[in-house]
Amino acid sequence: MCGIVGIYSHEPVSAELHDSLVHLQHRGQDAAGILTYRERFYVKNGLGLVREIFNFEDVAQLHGNIGIAHTRYPTAGGYNIEDVQPLWIGSPRGIAIAHNGNLVNYKELAKEITEIKHRQLNSSIDSEILLHLLADGLEERNHANDDEDGFFSVLCASIKNIFNRVTGSYSAVSVVIGKGLVAFRDPHGIRPLVIGERINEKGEKDYIFASENTMFYALGFEPIGDVQPGEVVFVNRLGKLFRQIVEKKQFTPCIFEYVYFARPDATLNGVNVYRSRLHMGQNAAKNWRETYPDIMPDVVIPAPFTSNTAALSFAHELGVRYSEGLYKNPFIGRTFIMPDGKQRSRSVRYKLTPQKTEIKDKKVLILDDSIVRGTTSREIVKMVREFGAKEIYFVSSCPPIINPCFYGIDMPSKKELIAANDSLEEIRKFLGVDKLLYQKLDDLVEAVTRKGDHHIERPCMACLDGWYVTGNIKESNLQDLAVQRYAEN
Repeated sequence: MCGIVGIYSHEPVSAELHDSLVHLQHRGQDAAGILTYRERFYVKNGLGLVREIFNFEDVAQLHGNIGIAHTRYPTAGGYNIEDVQPLWIGSPRGIAIAHNGNLVNYKELAKEITEIKHRQLNSSIDSEILLHLLADGLEERNHANDDEDGFFSVLCASIKNIFNRVTGSYSAVSVVIGKGLVAFRDPHGIRPLVIGERINEKGEKDYIFASENTMFYALGFEPIGDVQPGEVVFVNRLGKLFRQIVEKKQFTPCIFEYVYFARPDATLNGVNVYRSRLHMGQNAAKNWRETYPDIMPDVVIPAPFTSNTAALSFAHELGVRYSEGLYKNPFIGRTFIMPDGKQRSRSVRYKLTPQKTEIKDKKVLILDDSIVRGTTSREIVKMVREFGAKEIYFVSSCPPIINPCFYGIDMPSKKELIAANDSLEEIRKFLGVDKLLYQKLDDLVEAVTRKGDHHIERPCMACLDGWYVTGNIKESNLQDLAVQRYAEN
């Protein structure tokens, strides 16, 4: 899971790309990079947070009115500077790419590139495969044709070949020297990619493509929808927009975007994240009333910040007081996307401080967005217990996570997923709570799809129900993929 953005503007884009990465920082904390184009590529990247990598001078030296940027949360590959995106290749012409997602058949494609085509891969990440496939497609189809309509046809054919050969999830933005800005999304639309438009004083149109629309308002863009599943979008050097769906399959966007990853002010696939989380809280509260009709908490507190919205509506539905009983230090990163369990557990106490007046001698219900490994939830419960809670109930607004994800979320092995190995009662005891409740799967789907002109046929929720939309992940190769992921990290 990463954050990507691409901008075509009639003014220099480096500052706006930098600001966009700040808005996408929650999607990746390990590395970030910016690439711009003015006759050649200008690149700046590094390991760490956006604020640690870029200064004013860095951004000012990134010239050009077209550019792409990336903030990284690794699900494959290492923690090396070579793996920081955007990636670029000098031939043919010059192509750069930034990718959000995960390629399931990375090893087979990498073997073909290195052993059959005798090319060197300079990183350990799957995004480089997309870069090579796009470069091959353009070279084979005479990409140098200066006719814009002709180039778009070549581009669509090249990306259609990617759709036919690559298995997995991928939303991508790309720059082709001498041509313009490109965006495309896998035929199932698993990872998000939204579009914005801005009209300047001269009536000229600028465009933005991003994982979320969280930066649109600040930069003056109006949302105009999403890159559709299997769609190719191209903005040429003069700002003309070309769009074509070249291949579409069942639309199955990732449901975990709404549960955890996306910012609450984002709208993805026509669904407002904030409203979907309100619905999650409502549905979970109704389930609580049915499951525990005689038990009512004194206070509902969220595990901040992702759970605040669902906890607010949960408390409202039950008629119970909502309180932010855990203060979060905003300068410590998201524990779910930290690379190891020890770091996650340690950071929980660093970033969360219980509010004693809201907890002591009360029946406290903690609502969290999900329970993945259980370690973070357990630490939260311990802290609330230490501050004098009379009883502690725990509610997850997401159903039990029982399967690994190979489409871009770091759930590489069943042995890490507590719900895949333990019963509900065993999980309750491990967390140290008096009552435990998970959201029902149907209620989660209803919460996400209740409102919006979304056209979602079925959310991707393989981590919850074991149905992998690409259809080629079997039990026999789950272990191989997990071993590969561990080896790379």
